Amino acid sequence: MPDDGVTRDLAAIMAERRALVDAALERRLPRADEPPSTIHEAMRYSVFAGGKRLRPMLALFGCEAAGGKLDDAMPSAVALELIHTYSLVHDDLPAMDDDDFRRGRPTCHKVYGEAVAILAGDALLTHAFQVLADPTDMGVPAPRRLQIIAEIGAAAGSVGMVGGQTMDIQAEGKALDPATLLTLHSKKTGALLRASLRVGGLAGGADDAAIASLTRYGERLGLAFQIVDDILDIEGSSAEMGKTAGSDLRKHKATYPAVFGLEASRREAARLLAEAREAVRPLGGGAATLLALADFVGRRRS
Repeated sequence: MPDDGVTRDLAAIMAERRALVDAALERRLPRADEPPSTIHEAMRYSVFAGGKRLRPMLALFGCEAAGGKLDDAMPSAVALELIHTYSLVHDDLPAMDDDDFRRGRPTCHKVYGEAVAILAGDALLTHAFQVLADPTDMGVPAPRRLQIIAEIGAAAGSVGMVGGQTMDIQAEGKALDPATLLTLHSKKTGALLRASLRVGGLAGGADDAAIASLTRYGERLGLAFQIVDDILDIEGSSAEMGKTAGSDLRKHKATYPAVFGLEASRREAARLLAEAREAVRPLGGGAATLLALADFVGRRRS
Protein backbone atom coordinates (compact mmCIF):
# COMPACT_ATOMS: atom_id res chain seq x y z
CA MET A 1 0.00 0.00 0.00
CA PRO A 2 1.29 3.52 -0.77
CA ASP A 3 2.39 5.62 2.15
CA ASP A 4 0.05 8.62 2.64
CA GLY A 5 3.02 10.81 3.50
CA VAL A 6 4.70 9.91 0.23
CA THR A 7 1.43 10.63 -1.61
CA ARG A 8 1.21 14.07 -0.03
CA ASP A 9 4.85 14.73 -0.85
CA LEU A 10 4.26 13.68 -4.46
CA ALA A 11 1.27 16.01 -4.74
CA ALA A 12 3.41 18.92 -3.54
CA ILE A 13 6.28 17.97 -5.85
CA MET A 14 3.96 17.66 -8.84
CA ALA A 15 2.36 21.03 -8.10
CA GLU A 16 5.79 22.64 -7.88
CA ARG A 17 7.04 21.01 -11.07
CA ARG A 18 3.82 21.86 -12.89
CA ALA A 19 4.30 25.52 -11.98
CA LEU A 20 7.88 25.42 -13.30
CA VAL A 21 6.75 23.81 -16.56
CA ASP A 22 3.92 26.31 -17.01
CA ALA A 23 6.35 29.19 -16.47
CA ALA A 24 8.74 27.70 -19.05
CA LEU A 25 5.88 27.23 -21.53
CA GLU A 26 4.84 30.84 -20.98
CA ARG A 27 8.36 32.05 -21.77
CA ARG A 28 8.86 29.87 -24.83
CA LEU A 29 5.52 30.25 -26.61
CA PRO A 30 4.83 33.26 -28.85
CA ARG A 31 2.71 35.95 -27.20
CA ALA A 32 -1.01 35.86 -27.93
CA ASP A 33 -0.86 39.33 -29.51
CA GLU A 34 2.08 38.49 -31.76
CA PRO A 35 0.90 38.50 -35.40
CA PRO A 36 -0.80 36.47 -36.69
CA SER A 37 -2.55 36.60 -33.34
CA THR A 38 -5.28 34.04 -34.08
CA ILE A 39 -2.86 31.12 -34.41
CA HIS A 40 -0.92 32.14 -31.30
CA GLU A 41 -4.16 32.52 -29.32
CA ALA A 42 -5.23 29.04 -30.42
CA MET A 43 -1.86 27.54 -29.46
CA ARG A 44 -2.01 29.12 -26.03
CA TYR A 45 -5.66 28.22 -25.54
CA SER A 46 -4.80 24.54 -25.99
CA VAL A 47 -1.53 24.51 -24.03
CA PHE A 48 -2.94 26.38 -21.03
CA ALA A 49 -6.24 24.50 -20.89
CA GLY A 50 -4.98 22.55 -17.89
CA GLY A 51 -3.71 18.98 -17.77
CA LYS A 52 -1.39 16.97 -15.56
CA ARG A 53 1.83 17.85 -17.44
CA LEU A 54 2.75 14.18 -17.03
CA ARG A 55 5.23 13.97 -19.90
CA PRO A 56 7.28 17.02 -18.88
CA MET A 57 7.21 15.83 -15.27
CA LEU A 58 8.56 12.46 -16.31
CA ALA A 59 11.41 14.22 -18.09
CA LEU A 60 12.16 16.27 -14.97
CA PHE A 61 11.89 13.24 -12.67
CA GLY A 62 14.15 11.23 -14.98
CA CYS A 63 16.72 14.01 -14.93
CA GLU A 64 16.60 14.22 -11.12
CA ALA A 65 16.87 10.43 -10.78
CA ALA A 66 20.11 10.66 -12.79
CA GLY A 67 21.43 13.41 -10.52
CA GLY A 68 20.97 16.18 -13.09
CA LYS A 69 19.67 19.76 -12.86
CA LEU A 70 16.05 20.59 -13.71
CA ASP A 71 17.07 23.46 -15.98
CA ASP A 72 18.92 21.05 -18.25
CA ALA A 73 15.76 18.98 -18.81
CA MET A 74 13.37 21.92 -19.17
CA PRO A 75 13.66 22.34 -22.98
CA SER A 76 12.77 18.66 -23.35
CA ALA A 77 9.91 19.05 -20.86
CA VAL A 78 8.48 22.00 -22.81
CA ALA A 79 8.84 20.24 -26.15
CA LEU A 80 7.12 17.10 -24.86
CA GLU A 81 4.12 19.09 -23.63
CA LEU A 82 3.85 20.99 -26.91
CA ILE A 83 3.90 17.71 -28.85
CA HIS A 84 1.36 16.11 -26.51
CA THR A 85 -0.93 19.14 -26.84
CA TYR A 86 -0.69 19.13 -30.64
CA SER A 87 -1.70 15.47 -30.64
CA LEU A 88 -4.77 16.26 -28.52
CA VAL A 89 -5.81 19.16 -30.76
CA HIS A 90 -5.66 16.90 -33.80
CA ASP A 91 -7.25 13.91 -32.01
CA ASP A 92 -10.28 16.03 -31.14
CA LEU A 93 -10.99 17.01 -34.75
CA PRO A 94 -14.14 15.68 -36.47
CA ALA A 95 -11.99 13.57 -38.81
CA MET A 96 -10.42 11.84 -35.81
CA ASP A 97 -12.21 11.39 -32.45
CA ASP A 98 -14.70 14.25 -32.96
CA ASP A 99 -14.71 15.44 -29.34
CA ASP A 100 -16.30 18.70 -28.22
CA PHE A 101 -14.60 18.94 -24.81
CA ARG A 102 -11.04 18.52 -23.60
CA ARG A 103 -9.78 19.21 -20.08
CA GLY A 104 -13.21 20.50 -19.11
CA ARG A 105 -13.68 23.13 -21.80
CA PRO A 106 -14.50 23.32 -25.53
CA THR A 107 -11.87 21.82 -27.80
CA CYS A 108 -9.70 24.01 -29.99
CA HIS A 109 -11.68 23.42 -33.19
CA LYS A 110 -14.96 24.28 -31.42
CA VAL A 111 -13.53 27.68 -30.47
CA TYR A 112 -11.34 28.57 -33.45
CA GLY A 113 -12.65 26.36 -36.25
CA GLU A 114 -11.18 23.26 -37.82
CA ALA A 115 -8.68 25.00 -40.11
CA VAL A 116 -7.08 27.03 -37.33
CA ALA A 117 -7.06 23.98 -35.04
CA ILE A 118 -5.12 21.99 -37.64
CA LEU A 119 -2.66 24.83 -38.04
CA ALA A 120 -2.35 25.30 -34.27
CA GLY A 121 -1.41 21.64 -33.93
CA ASP A 122 1.11 21.95 -36.74
CA ALA A 123 2.60 25.05 -35.11
CA LEU A 124 2.90 23.40 -31.70
CA LEU A 125 4.69 20.39 -33.19
CA THR A 126 7.20 22.47 -35.13
CA HIS A 127 7.73 24.89 -32.25
CA ALA A 128 8.66 21.93 -30.04
CA PHE A 129 11.70 21.20 -32.17
CA GLN A 130 12.62 24.88 -32.32
CA VAL A 131 12.73 24.83 -28.50
CA LEU A 132 14.87 21.68 -28.48
CA ALA A 133 17.38 23.16 -30.91
CA ASP A 134 17.55 26.65 -29.32
CA PRO A 135 21.28 27.51 -29.22
CA THR A 136 20.80 29.71 -26.14
CA ASP A 137 20.04 26.64 -24.00
CA MET A 138 23.60 25.39 -23.56
CA GLY A 139 23.29 23.18 -20.49
CA VAL A 140 23.27 19.84 -22.34
CA PRO A 141 26.28 18.91 -24.52
CA ALA A 142 25.58 18.91 -28.27
CA PRO A 143 25.88 15.11 -28.77
CA ARG A 144 23.33 14.46 -26.02
CA ARG A 145 21.07 17.19 -27.36
CA LEU A 146 21.06 15.47 -30.76
CA GLN A 147 20.19 12.20 -29.03
CA ILE A 148 17.29 13.92 -27.28
CA ILE A 149 15.97 15.45 -30.52
CA ALA A 150 16.18 12.09 -32.31
CA GLU A 151 14.54 10.30 -29.38
CA ILE A 152 11.58 12.67 -29.23
CA GLY A 153 11.20 12.74 -33.01
CA ALA A 154 11.03 8.95 -33.20
CA ALA A 155 8.59 8.68 -30.28
CA ALA A 156 6.26 11.27 -31.80
CA GLY A 157 6.39 10.02 -35.41
CA SER A 158 5.19 7.13 -37.52
CA VAL A 159 7.07 4.49 -35.51
CA GLY A 160 5.66 5.94 -32.28
CA MET A 161 2.64 8.05 -31.40
CA VAL A 162 1.43 8.81 -34.94
CA GLY A 163 1.81 5.16 -35.90
CA GLY A 164 -0.19 4.12 -32.85
CA GLN A 165 -2.91 6.65 -33.64
CA THR A 166 -3.09 5.28 -37.20
CA MET A 167 -3.50 1.75 -35.84
CA ASP A 168 -6.18 3.02 -33.45
CA ILE A 169 -8.23 4.56 -36.27
CA GLN A 170 -7.91 1.46 -38.41
CA ALA A 171 -8.92 -0.80 -35.50
CA GLU A 172 -12.26 0.90 -34.80
CA GLY A 173 -15.05 -1.66 -34.87
CA LYS A 174 -12.61 -4.58 -35.23
CA ALA A 175 -11.64 -7.34 -32.82
CA LEU A 176 -7.91 -7.14 -32.11
CA ASP A 177 -5.72 -9.93 -30.84
CA PRO A 178 -3.79 -9.16 -27.62
CA ALA A 179 -0.41 -8.78 -29.36
CA THR A 180 -1.76 -6.16 -31.80
CA LEU A 181 -3.48 -4.28 -28.97
CA LEU A 182 -0.20 -4.21 -27.03
CA THR A 183 1.64 -2.83 -30.07
CA LEU A 184 -1.05 -0.19 -30.63
CA HIS A 185 -0.93 1.15 -27.08
CA SER A 186 2.86 0.87 -26.82
CA LYS A 187 3.08 3.25 -29.76
CA LYS A 188 0.07 5.52 -29.24
CA THR A 189 0.65 6.33 -25.56
CA GLY A 190 3.70 4.42 -24.37
CA ALA A 191 6.28 5.72 -26.85
CA LEU A 192 6.17 9.35 -25.72
CA LEU A 193 5.97 8.46 -22.03
CA ARG A 194 9.00 6.16 -22.35
CA ALA A 195 10.88 8.82 -24.31
CA SER A 196 10.10 11.38 -21.61
CA LEU A 197 12.00 9.32 -19.03
CA ARG A 198 14.85 8.60 -21.43
CA VAL A 199 15.41 12.20 -22.53
CA GLY A 200 15.23 13.34 -18.93
CA GLY A 201 17.95 10.84 -18.10
CA LEU A 202 20.00 11.93 -21.09
CA ALA A 203 19.71 15.59 -20.06
CA GLY A 204 20.79 14.65 -16.54
CA GLY A 205 23.88 12.79 -17.70
CA ALA A 206 22.60 9.28 -16.87
CA ASP A 207 24.88 6.33 -17.67
CA ASP A 208 23.74 3.35 -19.74
CA ALA A 209 22.51 1.37 -16.73
CA ALA A 210 20.38 4.26 -15.47
CA ILE A 211 18.94 4.85 -18.96
CA ALA A 212 18.03 1.15 -19.12
CA SER A 213 16.23 1.39 -15.77
CA LEU A 214 14.35 4.52 -16.84
CA THR A 215 13.44 2.86 -20.14
CA ARG A 216 11.96 -0.21 -18.44
CA TYR A 217 10.06 2.00 -16.02
CA GLY A 218 8.72 4.17 -18.85
CA GLU A 219 7.59 1.19 -20.93
CA ARG A 220 5.61 -0.32 -18.09
CA LEU A 221 4.26 2.95 -16.75
CA GLY A 222 3.16 4.02 -20.23
CA LEU A 223 1.20 0.85 -20.88
CA ALA A 224 -0.35 0.88 -17.39
CA PHE A 225 -1.35 4.52 -17.91
CA GLN A 226 -3.23 3.59 -21.09
CA ILE A 227 -4.96 0.64 -19.44
CA VAL A 228 -6.11 2.86 -16.58
CA ASP A 229 -7.29 5.40 -19.18
CA ASP A 230 -9.34 2.68 -20.88
CA ILE A 231 -10.88 1.70 -17.55
CA LEU A 232 -11.71 5.30 -16.68
CA ASP A 233 -13.52 5.72 -20.00
CA ILE A 234 -15.95 3.09 -18.72
CA GLU A 235 -16.05 3.86 -15.00
CA GLY A 236 -15.12 7.55 -14.79
CA SER A 237 -17.37 10.57 -15.08
CA SER A 238 -17.09 13.38 -17.61
CA ALA A 239 -16.73 15.85 -14.72
CA GLU A 240 -13.75 13.97 -13.25
CA MET A 241 -12.05 13.33 -16.58
CA GLY A 242 -12.61 16.75 -18.19
CA LYS A 243 -13.72 15.04 -21.42
CA THR A 244 -16.66 12.98 -22.59
CA ALA A 245 -16.76 9.66 -20.75
CA GLY A 246 -17.74 6.51 -22.64
CA SER A 247 -16.47 7.75 -26.00
CA ASP A 248 -14.27 4.68 -26.56
CA LEU A 249 -17.24 2.36 -26.15
CA ARG A 250 -19.48 4.40 -28.46
CA LYS A 251 -16.81 4.48 -31.15
CA HIS A 252 -15.98 0.77 -30.76
CA LYS A 253 -12.35 1.59 -29.96
CA ALA A 254 -9.78 -1.13 -29.35
CA THR A 255 -9.25 -1.02 -25.57
CA TYR A 256 -7.95 -3.36 -22.89
CA PRO A 257 -11.35 -3.83 -21.21
CA ALA A 258 -12.91 -4.62 -24.59
CA VAL A 259 -10.36 -7.37 -25.22
CA PHE A 260 -9.63 -8.68 -21.70
CA GLY A 261 -12.50 -7.42 -19.51
CA LEU A 262 -12.36 -4.97 -16.62
CA GLU A 263 -10.99 -7.22 -13.89
CA ALA A 264 -8.21 -8.64 -16.05
CA SER A 265 -7.34 -5.10 -17.15
CA ARG A 266 -7.06 -3.97 -13.53
CA ARG A 267 -4.78 -6.90 -12.73
CA GLU A 268 -2.58 -6.16 -15.75
CA ALA A 269 -2.25 -2.49 -14.81
CA ALA A 270 -1.25 -3.48 -11.26
CA ARG A 271 1.30 -5.98 -12.58
CA LEU A 272 2.87 -3.43 -14.92
CA LEU A 273 3.10 -0.81 -12.19
CA ALA A 274 4.79 -3.31 -9.88
CA GLU A 275 7.35 -4.02 -12.62
CA ALA A 276 7.83 -0.28 -13.13
CA ARG A 277 8.70 0.13 -9.45
CA GLU A 278 11.19 -2.74 -9.56
CA ALA A 279 12.83 -1.29 -12.68
CA VAL A 280 13.97 1.89 -10.91
CA ARG A 281 14.87 0.50 -7.49
CA PRO A 282 18.54 0.22 -8.57
CA LEU A 283 18.56 4.05 -8.80
CA GLY A 284 18.26 4.25 -5.01
CA GLY A 285 17.05 7.48 -3.44
CA GLY A 286 16.71 9.14 -6.82
CA ALA A 287 13.81 6.80 -7.61
CA ALA A 288 11.57 7.86 -4.70
CA THR A 289 9.44 10.20 -6.78
CA LEU A 290 9.13 7.67 -9.60
CA LEU A 291 7.98 5.00 -7.14
CA ALA A 292 5.30 7.34 -5.77
CA LEU A 293 4.27 8.29 -9.30
CA ALA A 294 3.57 4.65 -10.15
CA ASP A 295 1.17 4.55 -7.20
CA PHE A 296 -0.46 7.78 -8.43
CA VAL A 297 -1.04 6.36 -11.92
CA GLY A 298 -2.72 3.30 -10.44
CA ARG A 299 -5.14 5.42 -8.40
CA ARG A 300 -5.88 8.28 -10.78
CA ARG A 301 -9.45 9.27 -11.62
CA SER A 302 -8.77 11.74 -14.44
